[in-house]
Amino acid sequence: MDQLIELWHATGVYQIEMKQLIMILVSLGLIYLAIARKFEPLLLLPIGFGGMLANIPGVDIAVGQGVLAQFYSIGLETGIFPLLIFLGVGAMTDFGPLLANPKTLLLGAAAQFGIFATVLGALFFTDLGWFDFSLQQAAAIGIIGGADGPTAIYVAGILAPELLGAIAVSAYSYMALVPLIQPPIMRALTTEKERRIEMSQLRVVSQREKILFPLVLLILVALVIPSAAPLLGMFCFGNLMKECGVVDRLTKTAQNALINIVTIMLGLAVGSKLIADQFLVPSTLGVLGLGIVAFSIGTAAGVLMAKLMNFLSKSQINPLIGAAGVSAVPMAARVANRLGTEANPHNFLLMHAMGPNVAGVIGSAVAAGVLIQLVG
Repeated sequence: MDQLIELWHATGVYQIEMKQLIMILVSLGLIYLAIARKFEPLLLLPIGFGGMLANIPGVDIAVGQGVLAQFYSIGLETGIFPLLIFLGVGAMTDFGPLLANPKTLLLGAAAQFGIFATVLGALFFTDLGWFDFSLQQAAAIGIIGGADGPTAIYVAGILAPELLGAIAVSAYSYMALVPLIQPPIMRALTTEKERRIEMSQLRVVSQREKILFPLVLLILVALVIPSAAPLLGMFCFGNLMKECGVVDRLTKTAQNALINIVTIMLGLAVGSKLIADQFLVPSTLGVLGLGIVAFSIGTAAGVLMAKLMNFLSKSQINPLIGAAGVSAVPMAARVANRLGTEANPHNFLLMHAMGPNVAGVIGSAVAAGVLIQLVG
């Protein structure tokens, strides 16, 4: 009988607490969104599964020598996983639309306003006593506004590892909800006439330009903001491999096998931080709330910058592409194209929107470097 009692006490059914059950349900919700709704499935699926494993009582998989804890220690504490993902993203990125219309770089820069506005907002609410965020935590939360999951994870891992789970879930959830979050903001800030604006065909960008751009970009940015060099360096290296045309095997590996393997391990490692004791705290609600504010401000700032550029320039651009200045590649560009087509069936904005979309990736990496350099 004593052995049966000990066996019963060792089961997860006996040990489970309400907060662990809640987090298991939250994890199952992420899995549902990934499978049924196809919201960022490549990351929400492993994050949700990792979160479920981390909250099963009696299983030390997410602490100590557990495999998920090891994934976190190896890949997130060191920052290796986000950097390798940036390498893969760079290998899949085409700078052509940005080089063909360089002024769209301003749209990507403007969209990063959401990051710094949210940092100030987090500190303001802390002064009011609503939350208790340090400067480092506020900076890590603000980076959600860049709508760039790997960058958010990278910055959180350095500045506020205790908030990593909430920040990662917030960043990827809002990225997945781009088609729902952005259109109301875009419609509210533009007129029907502006949404109908047709843009001229982009010029052809030479291979030489595409090869030189990542090199020049990295050197110029790294010399001014050294902290941005790791993220931007991996991004530019991946793009250089793609554009130089002499390392096809390395390019294909970065685009496929490498980024897929790292994505699996990164998702599981992030899921390991969804432990009930760490996630079910008031600060999590603050992260989720400020995250949506950051993302919305970034979207609005990009659109308003496009409208300002139209006011100051004779050559008109469709303000919708300003919303693509956030780093949700290529979803934000597709949303801009869809709204443009709704207003004008002959309006094809996808390639035009890819310019600020790629600029947003660069902008978020630079913003991350600035924050790390200032408050790290």
